[in-house]
Amino acid sequence: MTKVGLFGIGLDTYWAQFDGLLDNLKKYQEQIKTRIAGFGVEVVDAGMVDNPVKAHEIADFLKRQDVEIVFLYVSTYALSSTVLPVAQKLKVPVVILNLQPVAELDYVAFNKLGDRGKMTGKWLEHCQACSVPEIASVFNRAGIQYDFVTGYLQDEEAWREIEAWTEAAHVASAMRNNRMGVLGHYYCGMLDVYTDMTKQSAVFGTHIELLEMCELKKYREEATVEEVQAKILEFNTAFDVAKECELTEIERAALTSVALDKLVKKRNLGSMAYYYEGESGNDYENIVTSVIAGNTLLTGKNIPVAGECEVKNAQAMKIMSEFGAGGSFSEFYLMDFKDDVVMLGHDGPAHFAIAEGRVKLVPLPIYHGKPGKGLSIQMSVKHGPVTLLSVVEGNDGLFLLVAEGESVAGPILEIGNTNSRYRFSTGAKKFINSWSKQGPAHHCAIGVGHIANKIEKLGQILGIKVVQIC
Repeated sequence: MTKVGLFGIGLDTYWAQFDGLLDNLKKYQEQIKTRIAGFGVEVVDAGMVDNPVKAHEIADFLKRQDVEIVFLYVSTYALSSTVLPVAQKLKVPVVILNLQPVAELDYVAFNKLGDRGKMTGKWLEHCQACSVPEIASVFNRAGIQYDFVTGYLQDEEAWREIEAWTEAAHVASAMRNNRMGVLGHYYCGMLDVYTDMTKQSAVFGTHIELLEMCELKKYREEATVEEVQAKILEFNTAFDVAKECELTEIERAALTSVALDKLVKKRNLGSMAYYYEGESGNDYENIVTSVIAGNTLLTGKNIPVAGECEVKNAQAMKIMSEFGAGGSFSEFYLMDFKDDVVMLGHDGPAHFAIAEGRVKLVPLPIYHGKPGKGLSIQMSVKHGPVTLLSVVEGNDGLFLLVAEGESVAGPILEIGNTNSRYRFSTGAKKFINSWSKQGPAHHCAIGVGHIANKIEKLGQILGIKVVQIC
């Protein structure tokens, strides 16, 4: 499980002055811990920090726990000197929880307490906002990365923000622990696709495993009749297999799919980018022209595969997949200016789990721009909100390019490819211009739902820029 840190801050001077204050604040912190743990992460609760000495102790403790991010609960007014040592030591993003116990104080009941000492103690339970500017001031001057979540303990909007942070922390951890296979080589001359794999590892922490076609060929030759038949059954379960598909092509694709599964298991891969083109008619060409069905199954199982050796897009697909949004391999197909939509799709692996209706497995007499022929996937992405993501390698390093839109109904190209119609708030013309000017490769990953907010948080955790077009 992904680890996130939690600690509260307060002022030890208050505890002897106001009876029950510390106990009440600890109860609020326990509520916060329980709610965050419900998001599927391990919460490392360091307790209450109420003086600079404890701050250093807590900093060492959380550092040893190796948390992805830390939630700082402002329980009442606290000195910034109790916060700075922790943030400096951890060097992870700090999410400041400015959460009051209630949305509105019961002013009548409060003023009827009659005892100004008790009234002050009750007020101090609700004065979280007092420390917020102070902490921001110090963090700004110290160069500490932070963000706020402001609200109250039963504020569902605030909790959605907190949950988004836990999801982003999970994705950052997943990317750092991911092993990406690179099989074959780049599509020659596709300069936008080329990338610095050292930068990919440095930014995301991804291990890149360079693979050889001969290893895949070995696993293919070792496949048994039973394994191939089981794979054909899986094809018929996951796909709507067109009657025009020849049995020999289905068996060829199933054989390769079995080999791909073994390659992924042997190398412990969580994603892959591939392409191969050699002498016409060689054994490797026979393999690479039969990978689409198997790679589509892998993609739907959270092991995204990008064609044309698009490493950057395999990273984008993995991010989308870990967010639970899918992440289908796509490129720009055409524009419909009358309907004001942009069509995107691809002839390679798709994410069958986010399809609108059943995914079709169909024969292609020719792979455009590539050698051979074989089976391909025809599908559209579910109608409704979508997010596009591209990992861009710019002059200043890697950054994430994001756009939110809608997958809409309408005619598509029934050419044995994935393709869908997308509408954007900016309009088709402005979208394509704005997106392209950021300098991405011509591929992107498309997932369901609007998750730009979560991707922005991932960028903060990774320390890279996020550009949102719409």
